[in-house]
Amino acid sequence: MSEVQRISCLIIGSGPAGYTAAIYAARANMKPVMYQGMQPGGQLTTTNEVENFPGYPQGITGPQMMEELKAQAERFETDVRWGFIERVDFSGEIHKAWADDGTEIHADTVIISTGASAKYLGLDSEQKYLKLGGGVSACAVCDGFFYRGQETVIVGAGDSACEEAHYLSKICTKVTMLVRRDEFRASKIMAERVKNTENIEILFNTETDEVLGDGQVVTGVRVYNNKTQEKKEIPATGFFVAIGHKPNTDIFKDYINLDETGYIKYEQPGTSKTNVPGVFVAGDAADKNYRQAITAAGTGCMAALDAERYLAAKGH
Repeated sequence: MSEVQRISCLIIGSGPAGYTAAIYAARANMKPVMYQGMQPGGQLTTTNEVENFPGYPQGITGPQMMEELKAQAERFETDVRWGFIERVDFSGEIHKAWADDGTEIHADTVIISTGASAKYLGLDSEQKYLKLGGGVSACAVCDGFFYRGQETVIVGAGDSACEEAHYLSKICTKVTMLVRRDEFRASKIMAERVKNTENIEILFNTETDEVLGDGQVVTGVRVYNNKTQEKKEIPATGFFVAIGHKPNTDIFKDYINLDETGYIKYEQPGTSKTNVPGVFVAGDAADKNYRQAITAAGTGCMAALDAERYLAAKGH
């Protein structure tokens, strides 16, 4: 028989949203328990430099920032645990969850901050330079600044790829856009904007063969035309992947309303409430528009305050 723990507030997932929720919930004496998830610290742990989070004038690395947020949450006695939640049951007033070590948790409130994972091409060379922090990124707004005055390559054909290419075009000397098919998936207006930008070159029917580098940083990309099989090398210091994100919400789909791509829907816009009373969402699990550390932290604060008010209304 697995151990059952009865708690006031369960936070599923770490990252800026989860840790900020933990800081607020702990200060409100809700004694939150957090399961860090498969990627403790979330997507920011794959970011070498964070320069756009207020309060860090010199910048900070993603992993270090997560360590500091974790320490702050623990200072107010958040119970931060390794491991992840495998299964939930939100059918009753008590919200049940099961951790990977068999612990069963019964929580009055749950804050979901499981985030979203960027999709990558899956090439060995891409993953190598992603891990090294040497030129592969899935967020132009986060990392584009480091490539100012340089040449970059971006993969993708949707609205967000066009948006990111346009963003990069303002700071990079040249942006090469690789589109797998012979047309964009993006809306007409976004596609036109990219086509009319002088320093963006669009290569249709083109896929990535390999990300090239010197063992430390990216130096170029070898691509091939999927119609002619012709290969060529493009010099670049930055390789951006904009082929979408997958929200980490599968375990909630039987209970929580999701949109067609799996993002959690807010029950009431302007709050963190989901369709299940007592269950709240923060960060990228519900945000497909901004996906920034600062916006995730803001919604983490909202979720903890909403959870606190929910408990107060129930007389806890």
